[in-house]
Amino acid sequence: MRILFAALRLVVAAGVTAAIIAQLALSISLWSEAGVNLGVYIQNFFSFFTIESNVLTVVVCLVGAVLLLARREGADPTWFNNLRAATATYMIVTGVVYNLLLRGIELPQGTTVPWSNEVLHVVGPLWMLLDWLLAPGRKPLEWRRGILGIIAFPLVWVVYTLVRGPLTADPFKGFDYWYPYPFLNPNLSQNGYLSVAFYVILIAVIIGLTAAGVIWASRRKRAVAA
Repeated sequence: MRILFAALRLVVAAGVTAAIIAQLALSISLWSEAGVNLGVYIQNFFSFFTIESNVLTVVVCLVGAVLLLARREGADPTWFNNLRAATATYMIVTGVVYNLLLRGIELPQGTTVPWSNEVLHVVGPLWMLLDWLLAPGRKPLEWRRGILGIIAFPLVWVVYTLVRGPLTADPFKGFDYWYPYPFLNPNLSQNGYLSVAFYVILIAVIIGLTAAGVIWASRRKRAVAA
């Protein structure tokens, strides 16, 4: 079981890494043709919650594979157990939010790598869910500390995004602002930041409920698989 999940984690890490690199390479090509500041746009690229969650997925899969191969039994170290739980939560939320709110939004032809998009928004989230439920090493999380630890990063990310948005121009599209997702852009709604607040609260609820589900799964009797 451990060797199987170690191998699967390595495969997923390679696939997600390839998906990130493929999309970044295409984006850099488009930005270079437009003559924009590559440094700013690369920073924009890694400001997407989807990209950050998938980078964490690569880290968790690689470290998790090493841990599975380095020992025959026992639970994961506490720090890795917490990181794995948080990453699973973020990826599940990424999959839910994308498929509910963003999948229907049409993007300019040729700006995304289709297979990469599916890996980052569907394959990765599904894997992290299955990994958390089935892979060996998981151990119980405390309710209060677990939820607070999981929601800390998304809260910091929202503040970072809303502060950075109006300070970052997007000459590629002709705007004097840049936001990673339409529902966080107050310029796209007549209600401005009120609309943004609604979506932030909605996503916070989704993250909280998902975190609760992740913690509940960790507290089941089969928390540490042999």
